[in-house]
Amino acid sequence: MSFTKLTRRGLIQTGAVAGAGLALPTYLRAENHAGFTNAPTGSTVTLGFNVPQTGPYAEEGLDELRAQELAVEHLNGGGDGGMMNTFSSKALKGNGILGKKVEYVTGDTQTKSDAARASAKSMIEKDGAVMINGGSSSGVAVAVQDLCQSAGVIFMAGLTHANDTTGKDRKANGFRHFFNAYMSAAALAPVLKNAYGSERRAYHLTADYNWGWTQQESIAAATEAMGWETVENVLTPLASTDFSSYIAPVLNSGADVLVLNHYGGNMVNSLTNAVQFGLLDKQVNGKKFEIVVPLYSELMAAGAGANVQGVIGSMNWNWQLQDEGSKAFTKSFGEKYGRPPSNSAHTCYVQTLLYADAVERAGSFNPCAVVEALEGYEFDGLGNGPTLYRADDHQCFKDVLVMKGAENPTSEYDTLEIVEQTPRAQVEYAPDHPMFAGGDLGKCNPGA
Repeated sequence: MSFTKLTRRGLIQTGAVAGAGLALPTYLRAENHAGFTNAPTGSTVTLGFNVPQTGPYAEEGLDELRAQELAVEHLNGGGDGGMMNTFSSKALKGNGILGKKVEYVTGDTQTKSDAARASAKSMIEKDGAVMINGGSSSGVAVAVQDLCQSAGVIFMAGLTHANDTTGKDRKANGFRHFFNAYMSAAALAPVLKNAYGSERRAYHLTADYNWGWTQQESIAAATEAMGWETVENVLTPLASTDFSSYIAPVLNSGADVLVLNHYGGNMVNSLTNAVQFGLLDKQVNGKKFEIVVPLYSELMAAGAGANVQGVIGSMNWNWQLQDEGSKAFTKSFGEKYGRPPSNSAHTCYVQTLLYADAVERAGSFNPCAVVEALEGYEFDGLGNGPTLYRADDHQCFKDVLVMKGAENPTSEYDTLEIVEQTPRAQVEYAPDHPMFAGGDLGKCNPGA
């Protein structure tokens, strides 16, 4: 039997018929199985989980770590198997990865690029990690992805939403399951137009690093295309905790919408300050003043409490989805930790399974084998419906969720409700789209 697979190099044939009389790719030759960084030689294999355990995104990081530990448990045959039971691929058997028990080490990114690189470097060089997963900042993701490319290990990104991660800073050894700023904007714009009309004046507060920049660029472009005017864009330091001095000028700007391009603790604090200033109670330009949070998470919505009521945003995934994969993961996570998982937890869990599955399908831990197994890979059963890992840029394409702060939540875990599951086709874009231009995947680096 033969089948085809779409890669960034075009259609190739694989399988018995296609392979007849052809030489094996270099990475599949037996003599090269040990010719890569940290090739496992014993009965175990080590993964590196690099998450913010301190700093402004620490709550997200700790939830990522919970999911990563759960993924390892499932890979090693523990628990109920979670999404391994719903995953369209059946390569994972619960006996580790290629029969090797999965172990892991952890690092603290501190939501700082230098600290994240240092912790990833230590896990690779001292602990023998063959893959690095995690993170809740795009600045961190770009830095660690670059390190992994140089070191010859695979980087399975965690929560990183900047266009740059799979745009100008894309790398052959890096893969992103999480959606990006362009996708958020493409999903949000029609919903915002329907809810608030096409004649709006928007004031942006933007986190001053690569995620904030590309988030603001994306949402401004999408809303301006439907008729909105961008009145002002003000950059705010990531370390800010009090945004009062940034909120006050909004009152006299003539804007009738405040767009908070903030995440984590920044979003909790800036939204709280905005509500304290009474913005949501004001009428401007004959319209009710509104606030938009382009990127939501369950954890920061819970932190903001009643302030999120009615505020629209987007998410990569949410535990309230009713597909079989989402229900299986939510059940496993809830039984282990007594709470539903966040979307950052989901993406790290899925990325860990996708890496393990790619190794199993390739029959090798060689990074170049993993890259080939993931490029152009289509799968289902891991939430968000049918998903493609595009070969051109190593970006996953899947449905996107538009969310709104619930008016009557029953607990801290259902403060957001799903407004729309935006179909994948609506958020797709060409690999050479201007917002993603300037990057080059380059070639896979197997390292040693």
